[in-house]
Amino acid sequence: MFDHRGRWLWTDLFFKPLHASPPLKSLLHAHGLVFTAWLVLLIVQSGLVRANRVDLHKRLGIFGAGLAALMVFLGLYVAVDGARHGTSADGMAPLAFMIFPFGQTLMFGGFVGVGLWKRRQPELHRRLILVATICLLTPAISRIVDKRSLLAMFLTLIFVVVAMIHDWMSRRRVHPVYRWGGAILLLSGPGRAAFGNSAAWQAFARFLVE
Repeated sequence: MFDHRGRWLWTDLFFKPLHASPPLKSLLHAHGLVFTAWLVLLIVQSGLVRANRVDLHKRLGIFGAGLAALMVFLGLYVAVDGARHGTSADGMAPLAFMIFPFGQTLMFGGFVGVGLWKRRQPELHRRLILVATICLLTPAISRIVDKRSLLAMFLTLIFVVVAMIHDWMSRRRVHPVYRWGGAILLLSGPGRAAFGNSAAWQAFARFLVE
């Protein structure tokens, strides 16, 4: 998790008393805490299933749905706020670059939405939620690779490949969710890079920022 200036929110948010750094905006504090809550919830939900407490898993799922909706709102808002403050990478202008966090947030929401829709089909549900969570890794990875967004998206696919390998080793076949999810992640990067400079996106982004 990172702010729009590239600092680690893990350092600035959770261990701020140990590090001298400028204060974070309330928006970024909220963003960091809410997205961390999703990762904690994912671990708890997985543990409940392994412990055969599907009843509690379902009850927490209601909270998870609301949390995901809040994450989408915050993710989009932070993307717009970042463009206002000149966030960019790969030599792109801020308005063009905004399409990357914007699109990543919408993909997360889309995968979670379908996952909730298919909640009565556990094999589909858990893989859709996992792919949604993998979507969240791209912004973090982009900071590690010096804000090279397209490289970060390709590196994110490693996690999908690991999930595919696990499927193959445990089931002798790869679930279609990983194939389609991986394809969407792979193609969305170059697609967004091209669309980010289009007149349509520029007009839409400028409307949001202004």
